Amino acid sequence: MLVLNRMFKNGWREPSFVMTSYLDRIGAGSVLADPEVMDFDWMPPELVGRDEVQRELASKFSTLAHPEGTGRVVITGPVGSGKTVLADTFCRDIQRHLAGKRNIRSVKVNCRNASTSMRVVQRILHLLDPGHPDRGLSMGELLLSLRRLLRRESSHLIVVLDEVDHMLRRSGDDLLYQLLRIDEDQEGKGTMSLILISQEQVLDVLETAVISRMGASNHLRISPYSVDGLEAIALQRAKLGLVLGTWSPEIIRLIAEKAAHTGDARKVIELLNAAVERCEFRQDGHNESHIIIDDIHEPSSTLLATVGSNLEVIDDLTAHAMLVLLAMCRRLSNQETMTTGDVEQLYAVVCEEYEVKMKSHTTVWKYLKEFENRQLTVSRVATIGGGRGRTTHLSMPHFLPKDISSRLEMLLKKRIR
Repeated sequence: MLVLNRMFKNGWREPSFVMTSYLDRIGAGSVLADPEVMDFDWMPPELVGRDEVQRELASKFSTLAHPEGTGRVVITGPVGSGKTVLADTFCRDIQRHLAGKRNIRSVKVNCRNASTSMRVVQRILHLLDPGHPDRGLSMGELLLSLRRLLRRESSHLIVVLDEVDHMLRRSGDDLLYQLLRIDEDQEGKGTMSLILISQEQVLDVLETAVISRMGASNHLRISPYSVDGLEAIALQRAKLGLVLGTWSPEIIRLIAEKAAHTGDARKVIELLNAAVERCEFRQDGHNESHIIIDDIHEPSSTLLATVGSNLEVIDDLTAHAMLVLLAMCRRLSNQETMTTGDVEQLYAVVCEEYEVKMKSHTTVWKYLKEFENRQLTVSRVATIGGGRGRTTHLSMPHFLPKDISSRLEMLLKKRIR
């Protein structure tokens, strides 16, 4: 509704008021309950999908409970493999675990932002003591200040240098050497532990003296996330960040499968965020109030093209392979998964519709394997009946089933007359 404004004699016009109903969704919280949980940098209360890696990291710091115990580790892995959140949660958890036994503090410096050794030390001191001067002091004076500060507080400091390769390229590894020998010529030991994080194998560029002190065996390599790990991440964020009843475990699994080829935690979080946004956009009191398959697959200009953007991958399938795939698409348009038994039942219905004779069970199974090889579908074997049996669940995470179905119906008009 528009309220007409009045013009006064001096030419000033009273502001008009316009109903801004299109903004009503902002803050409505129809699907999203806690935006912070959907942030890439949110620290979870518990790290999921990395149990074995957490145990290996903890083993590198097994002496930390002792008064002079220290630890050091180099964590490497691809983008989105959880290197930073692994270190962050470890530092938080070890401080809680040893509370009352040892005073442990931690600081993290991103060496992409502080890319020289001088800036790194200045940043460490500022995080520990915000009032400490960061200008006019030499490297030796800064390190001496750091040593005195830790001694005065009787604390053990865990220094995390994220993206450390940026500092190494600009300043070399002398700072690492100085930090590793910070207790030399001093009373007492065990002042500092060190965690280095990088996408690259930085041990290859360190001098022998630094490698000797770090320990060549203290290298923790992290692999990309498995689909189960990605599912655990998306499920945790859905439970803590979304309104109850707006998502299902099946839809979370489909999102994880869509991100599985990347092994990237950021990708699965991005896909979950995009699905939430599209679901929120649909809310007008008449549409589904929970995330549906279309919310996952609907194209978005904010998402890069991924596997599954080219529908022509189905054009050279045989006619009966197309019929099998059409049967699957019709079910997967409104259901996240289906079993191989479902496929054969629906394939029979489609064959009757097109007035053709069904192929054998073995041939249908070969078609299903071909779909998976072409990355049209994803299969997952699950146990049933208390572990006494196994069944295969099929899904279509990379394509919108309705799009595939429409193209198949067009192609089948020419193949089957």
